[in-house]
Formats: sequence, C-alpha cells, structure tokens
Amino acid sequence: MKRRRFGSACVAICCSVLFGALSVFALVPRAFAQAPSGPVHGLWVWKSPTVLGAPRGAESLLDFCKSQGINEVYVSISARSEAAEESQLAHLITLLHGSKIRAEALLSSADADEAGKHRDTLLDHVRVIIQFNQKHSADRFDGIHLDVEPQQRPENRGAGHLRFVPGLADAFRAVRALAEPAGMTVNADIQNKLLKGDLSERKMLLSAVPRVTLMMYELSSPGDGESAEQQAEKVQKSSQKFLDMAYDGMGDDRKLAKMAIALRTPDYGELLPQMLKKLDDTNRANPHYLGWARHSYNDYLNAAR
Repeated sequence: MKRRRFGSACVAICCSVLFGALSVFALVPRAFAQAPSGPVHGLWVWKSPTVLGAPRGAESLLDFCKSQGINEVYVSISARSEAAEESQLAHLITLLHGSKIRAEALLSSADADEAGKHRDTLLDHVRVIIQFNQKHSADRFDGIHLDVEPQQRPENRGAGHLRFVPGLADAFRAVRALAEPAGMTVNADIQNKLLKGDLSERKMLLSAVPRVTLMMYELSSPGDGESAEQQAEKVQKSSQKFLDMAYDGMGDDRKLAKMAIALRTPDYGELLPQMLKKLDDTNRANPHYLGWARHSYNDYLNAAR
C-alpha cells in the first residue's frame, strides 16, 4: 500500500512539474522575439523620447518595420530618458514582439574603452536595462546594442590609430558578462578602420561579442553621378572585401562574432532598400554574414516632413 501511494504521489508531482514547465514555456513568446531564421534586418532609432512621444509614434515605427522587412530594432536609451520613457518603451516592445521583431537597447559612449568612470557608466546603464527587464518580464529587451566610438576622440582619428582596441574589447566583454546571464544578446557597432588592424587586434574584437555591425558608409552619394547598377556593384564588392578582411587568417573559428553590414540613407536616398537587398543576395552563403542594418529611422522621419 505504501508503494502504491508513493507511486501515485510521484505521478502527481511529475504532472505538476510538467504543467509548470509548459506554462513557463508558453510565456516565452511574450517575453522574447525569437532570433530571425534568415538574415538580420536591423534599424537604428535615435532620439527615442521624441519618436515614441509623437502621436502613434510606436505604431508608426512598427508599420515602417513591417513595410521594410525589419526584424530587429535598436532603440536609443539614455540615462536621462530611461525612467521617463519606461511605459513608452514597454508599449513599443509589446508591439514589436507581437510582430516577431526583436528589440535591442542602444547604448552610446565615446569613452567606455577607458577603464574607470567611463566604462563604469556604461555598465551601470546596462544594469538599468536589466532592471527594466526584471520589471517588464513580458515586454523586455532582447539584447544590448553598443555604439562605443573611441575613434571619435582626436587622439584616435586617422588611419592606423588603433591603440584603443584592447580597451574597446575589454568594454565589450564586460557588457557581455552582464547581459548574457540576464538573457540578452550583445551586438557592437564597428568601423571599417578596425578591420585594418593586425590578426591579434581583429581576433580580440571578434571574440569579445557574438555579433558586430560594420558601418559601411560613404561608398556612394545620390549626387555622384553613378547609376543604381554601379552603386549596387560597389556595395557587392565592398561587402565581400570587408568580410574577407575581418576574418582573414582566423580559420574556421565558430566562436567569432558574425557580422552585419550597415548602410545609411544619405548615401543612397530612395535606392537604399535596393542596396540592402544586394547585401543579402551577395553574402547570404557566407557563414560569417549576419545580415544588414539600416541607418536610420530618423532619416525616414525627417524626409517625410
């Protein structure tokens, strides 16, 4: 008799655990947008308080994403605006996740490569995003998107000035150490200047985070007299060149970051969607290619006014 009661109790406990696990699993689609099955198609959104504060701001952004095939959005978050934007951000993320679009918190710095107060400020900002996610378990950010630009400082401008690379990689790793245990991915913007470093410098950066986005800007301009076909050919050749430069000499290291390639509106105007499609068509079979990203939604808003 005791054995029968024990067996029944085990069945009851197992059923209860299974039900609980299934219940949690059922909540996952509300909390996260799954990673895209195909190439990433990203979009930067700067000045988010202004964008989301406009009438139907979040809804208009969602409509744009749907029309342009965007599957992840990088929403700028500042230390001054996060608290005031909390409800707007939660609303936006709910809308994006409802359409299977990922949301990443876009954090900027020109100095976080330097250990000390600048990097501490960036890490504190990451902790604020983690706290936001804890409060909004069903409307949470899927990742951190880093816009750390030490090359903007005067001492780092110009070709060959890459002394900041070790500190930049350290900053990436420090953010990753906070974000990944909290269930978020990390993506870092990089410039083609960084791909001109030696093998050790490139490997240092590409092993620090799982995803990077190359800002492939100023290849063309709407007034340079080139045809759409010429501009597309330049996009094709340059994207292949930079992918080759990035991973040259590294072999088949699957721990290295995958790379998205970003183009911007001022370089192509209305031809931008055509150029972005060219990136996918050209590089889809490359195992290092992550997808493309578009800079930026704000350019679209400004042109629409």
